[in-house]
Amino acid sequence: MQEVYDFVKKVGTYWLATAEGDQPRVRPFGTIDLFEGKLYIQTGKSKPVSKQMAANPKVEISAFDPSTGTWVRIAALAVNDDSAAAKAHMLEAYPMLKDRYSVDDPNTQVLYLKDATATFSSFANPEPRVVKF
Repeated sequence: MQEVYDFVKKVGTYWLATAEGDQPRVRPFGTIDLFEGKLYIQTGKSKPVSKQMAANPKVEISAFDPSTGTWVRIAALAVNDDSAAAKAHMLEAYPMLKDRYSVDDPNTQVLYLKDATATFSSFANPEPRVVKF
């Protein structure tokens, strides 16, 4: 999990895919956090992405590092965590979010990735490498 976190944190922007009915939805995200042995992402409960994950918690994240030609795809279940501690940890990791979110704001949402499978691939190595957490 640490390797996955380090990779995604390094590249900064990753792409989160959800489903809305039979339509895939993909958008850029930039928050990733390790807290109490879990990998977390953050959004607002009022956003369509939150509603999509509530209806179908299966998500996929993709991130690419152009400096190495390596990418990762992470398939997981997004599990909501309403704890103040998890929200506070995310906001400390991303202080620029504090002007839009707060620990006690009911819109603030953090989710951890459960039953995750991360697949690392690269142009240089035809064999993908799988990490589960």
